[in-house]
Amino acid sequence: MPLSRRDFAKRSAYTGAGVALVGSAGVLATAPGAIAAEVDDDGAHGQDAARGGHRFGYGELIPDPDGILALPAGFSYRILTHAGVTTLESGEPTPSNHDGTAAFAGPRGTTLLVNNHELKGARAKWPHPVPLTEGLVYDPAAAGGCTVVEISKHGDHVTEWVGIAGTSTNCAGGATPWGTWLTCEENSDRAGQNGMTKDHGYVFEVDPRDRRANLDPRPVKALGRYDHEAVVVDPRRGHLYLTEDAAGPNGLLYRWTPPRGFEHGRGKLRGLADDAGVLQAARCFDSGGNFVDDLSRATRTGTVYGVDWIDVPDRDARTVPVRKQFGDGEITRARKLEGMWWADGGAYVVSSYARTESPGAQHDGQVWFYDPKRRTLTLKVLLGVNPDPGADGALDGPDNITVSPYGGLVLAEDGEGVQHLFGATDDGRTYPIARNELNIGTAEEPEYSEFAGVVFSPDGRTLYAGIQTPGILVAITGPWRRHRARG
Repeated sequence: MPLSRRDFAKRSAYTGAGVALVGSAGVLATAPGAIAAEVDDDGAHGQDAARGGHRFGYGELIPDPDGILALPAGFSYRILTHAGVTTLESGEPTPSNHDGTAAFAGPRGTTLLVNNHELKGARAKWPHPVPLTEGLVYDPAAAGGCTVVEISKHGDHVTEWVGIAGTSTNCAGGATPWGTWLTCEENSDRAGQNGMTKDHGYVFEVDPRDRRANLDPRPVKALGRYDHEAVVVDPRRGHLYLTEDAAGPNGLLYRWTPPRGFEHGRGKLRGLADDAGVLQAARCFDSGGNFVDDLSRATRTGTVYGVDWIDVPDRDARTVPVRKQFGDGEITRARKLEGMWWADGGAYVVSSYARTESPGAQHDGQVWFYDPKRRTLTLKVLLGVNPDPGADGALDGPDNITVSPYGGLVLAEDGEGVQHLFGATDDGRTYPIARNELNIGTAEEPEYSEFAGVVFSPDGRTLYAGIQTPGILVAITGPWRRHRARG
């Protein structure tokens, strides 16, 4: 049922236009370089903290003599997997291009990570594709997939094996409440395109605990075929929310409603009919009832939009890509809809940036919060355009996201120039956690790969993250602490 203007006005009033706190993440008002940055009590802007003079966070980042990861004093890292250097239990090299990751409690005190490998196109293009392990291959022509990384209780032993192979451009995804990983293909090549032998653009379920459950991979076609980025599960209502990273036109935010009587659980999604449930795209409107064509229209944190959901005509995109099946005025778009995380009773959703391809204001990152109870979308973080990406300080291009057990959010930067992991506190301040120091360019023209797959261990003591190129998975430990709100 569409959300009426009167209902929206009532529900948005409860949010206080973004001023009321929402669970552990609260209101994340600004970040370095933000539009409409808040001012600290002493008159300094939040971005000063990221450029030195830290009054919160963990202090300045100390250069790494090994040239991998700069961290605050008292923190350390350990390399768990390294493409072409470490090996799987089969003896084959670890695949490259690490991306989305989830962490699960394993048997005997172990931690299980499921790690995406964002490898697009034919296998011959890549020195270290995901190995074609017997029984775990969807399309033998595709290079991507997932590996499962098992870390011993004391962190002194790491084992890695293939979870799924023969998929394409496994970007982000999402953990399920029942303990599996949904890996998303950010590529919708048809069979016959770019050497592929099967259609791509789907979501697959990977079970880190039960290898047999991963045999004979089957796409969850009910969730649609498009350039998937991330997915979260509403554990109460059973809905799945999904992002699409696409342009020309910009991508969409989707909701999948399960069929009546369906009960989620391990392996249940892969047994669904291709047309099971209802796939819909978001249509937003402001407090005046005016349609919002693109999320770049929001220029202030605390902006609240009402959301209706519009049925997708052809979810398998047999002739027309899903995002092109809608005309102007039917749905709301956004550039580079990326990571998602379910917490605080709703979904955190990232839009990495907007430029001239978007009709609204240019920016270098948004984080929205979708409240399914009120059917509202609230802008929590807004990063202004970074004027000098090559200089350390201002942040841009958030991608993967997680909610910290110590409050607020942790985001992985996938922007221009210097790349960070950074946190955002409940009251809007941001602070750096790590800086990528692995130069994959030259001394004259340095280049640093994006961070990806940021996630805490189940006990909250370790932060895992990936450096996508060449493909390194690290475990970061140190004196984590909760950051107090100003008051």
